[in-house]
Amino acid sequence: MSAPAVVATDVTKVYRRFVHKNQWKTLKSALLKGSLLSDLRPDETFTALDSVSFEVPQGCTFAVIGENGSGKSTLLKLTAGITRPTRGTLDVHGRISALIELGAGFHPEISGRENVMINGIMLGLTREEITRRFDEIVDFAEMSAFIDAPVKTYSSGMYMRLGFAVAIHVDPDVLLVDEVLAVGDESFTRKCLDKIGEFRRRGRTIVLVTHSLGLAEKMCDEIAWLRKGKLMQKGDAKRVVDAYLTYVAGGEEALLAHEHGAPAALESGATAPEAAPGESGPGSSGYHEGRWGSRDVEIVEVSLRDARGQSRHVYAHGEALHVVLKVRAAAPVSDFVFGIGLFTADGVSVYGTNTHVEDHVCQSFAGDGEVRFEIDALDLVEGTYLVDVASHRRDGTPYDYHRGLYSFRVKSRTKDVGVWRPRHAWRFTGVDITPPQPRPELDLGDEGDA
Repeated sequence: MSAPAVVATDVTKVYRRFVHKNQWKTLKSALLKGSLLSDLRPDETFTALDSVSFEVPQGCTFAVIGENGSGKSTLLKLTAGITRPTRGTLDVHGRISALIELGAGFHPEISGRENVMINGIMLGLTREEITRRFDEIVDFAEMSAFIDAPVKTYSSGMYMRLGFAVAIHVDPDVLLVDEVLAVGDESFTRKCLDKIGEFRRRGRTIVLVTHSLGLAEKMCDEIAWLRKGKLMQKGDAKRVVDAYLTYVAGGEEALLAHEHGAPAALESGATAPEAAPGESGPGSSGYHEGRWGSRDVEIVEVSLRDARGQSRHVYAHGEALHVVLKVRAAAPVSDFVFGIGLFTADGVSVYGTNTHVEDHVCQSFAGDGEVRFEIDALDLVEGTYLVDVASHRRDGTPYDYHRGLYSFRVKSRTKDVGVWRPRHAWRFTGVDITPPQPRPELDLGDEGDA
């Protein structure tokens, strides 16, 4: 197994808030007294990161999310080697290219052409390599008309485009990207995302700091959530985003643990989300894997049924599948959405939808109810599929999310490959092919549960 691309072990970064007047007469006296931080009181220091540990596998697209001031950019600067941890270690394997601050390293008085050369050398390229890639960098940045103008005449968008173009064309093993894509126009942002997608396909490692939760959930294999310098949760992208949304929504759960390790008291009677399989987040012990949320709208029972209402887990291709949810709300709610997701056995999304995206308008719900999601024909190839079900608010904050707890199998006489079998026909002109004779599809109506 290859070594992880990034390994952080108990990383702590402490900054000095201010220094008392006359505390140190000279730098020499400060050094002779020992650490510049050890003689400061706690109120004179600020801990940007506090004992953060994680690993980023090679080829992983990894996002860091959290509020302003949570330590995201500090973590990225430590990863880039711009600054060093106060305590702990952070190791990166391979060539790094960092796009951390807009126009960082650009000299305003010289031209874009000269800045490209200087930045390329700073990022580890030789002069010959920069010359060979120069035209490609300028074309990607869409800067050919302005490349010889002084950088001080550039707009913020031009700064960003040129900086990103240089960083991406260094061909790094690990690409670090701070929240800089937000200043680009839509077409260039799409181009950058396509380039990042190409990096992913080539097995490169990407560490991304972003406030765009949708982007992080869509693009990233794993997400780390930082709060006040501490690692709150790390793992599956959707699970971590849901936990963060729940926190932002106003304290439906408390994810911090007491110093002795017991879960903190839950606010408003909410339930803390459990850790995903393989995670070791705060308060993760004792919770059922694959389910999280406040349970304000609870999914109390899930069944998979055929068109006759029989509970089934094995279906023939083309049969109907009905997903039936028994739901309950202890108190009246007016903001609620029900969603369904289908996945292959290895977690690839097949289809997902919910009542909100399909323009169903929620009115009110209290007590017990039933929600049915009916698929008239399973146009899927043979294989095992997983079902996600969820109730949540319109903004995505989870009430009750069940992930991968339910499965069914599709059987078929046709051994085609992929996921979806579209309705189709073969037609031939001038080619002698005998069409197949009609044959009955598998009848699994009496097979029952698998």
